[in-house]
Amino acid sequence: MYKLLELPGDLDTRPLRQALWAHHVGHRFTRQDDLQVLWLADPEQRDAAARLIELWRRGELEASAATSAPRRRPSVTGQAFGQAPLAAGLIAVCVAIFLAMTFAGDAIVRALTIVPLDVVGQRLVPGDLVSDTLAGGQIWRLFTPALLHFGWMHLIFNMLWVWYFGRQVESVQGWRRLGIIVVVAAVFSNLAQYVTGTVLFGGMSGVDYALLGYVWLMSRRRPGSGFFVPQMLMVFMLAWMVFTMTGLGDAFGFGNVANEAHLGGLLIGLIMGWFASRNASGGGHDASGGQK
Repeated sequence: MYKLLELPGDLDTRPLRQALWAHHVGHRFTRQDDLQVLWLADPEQRDAAARLIELWRRGELEASAATSAPRRRPSVTGQAFGQAPLAAGLIAVCVAIFLAMTFAGDAIVRALTIVPLDVVGQRLVPGDLVSDTLAGGQIWRLFTPALLHFGWMHLIFNMLWVWYFGRQVESVQGWRRLGIIVVVAAVFSNLAQYVTGTVLFGGMSGVDYALLGYVWLMSRRRPGSGFFVPQMLMVFMLAWMVFTMTGLGDAFGFGNVANEAHLGGLLIGLIMGWFASRNASGGGHDASGGQK
């Protein structure tokens, strides 16, 4: 991520943001103290961004945009895939699987749980992690429980944080870095939940907490990297995890929550963030690189 410009915190930058996206200039704004900081995803676009900034400062941006910006505005979905294709793709897959569960139901769930599940009479008979999932070649099961969601609120809550944190990682460090975090966090948090004796669980929140830990630690250890987590959001996410760990979540009707997956995801995110912040050069764009 390339730091281009610092602006007063109370300045309305919405016209500039719209113009940058209209001209396909990948960027994001963050706040540092009383300033707004403009970052570019690709340093090679700084000349194009500088021209738009100059037009914006002269009050000529709207006239220029009317003549040079594409007439057809991209859809919301198109914008999402343009900004962060992997994060948007993960959301699309989770939504598609959730909708498929409406029609295929148990077949989808049984195909994606961490171990195979059979129903014998009225009893659920789980397979074994080692002999069935690993030795049986069903390695995908280590990851796929993260794609299962068991209610609209469960899905929406998890996808909100996938987009909020995942988009940051993808825009600052590239889709490969986001992919590594998602896969490692999903596998680790799924295993953390499995060792408690639970086999029927799902959700992306273990990944959400890993992304939270990663982005938060990067923002603290590399404040110029472009990562940002509002303090109150961090407090809320941690308070929610503690709240569900006490068992109050079940008492208030939130159902069984995969607490071990949350904690495992947070820990793996902090560990990955620690190593990434040690190796980071300061914000470069890495183009190569219950229910939860």
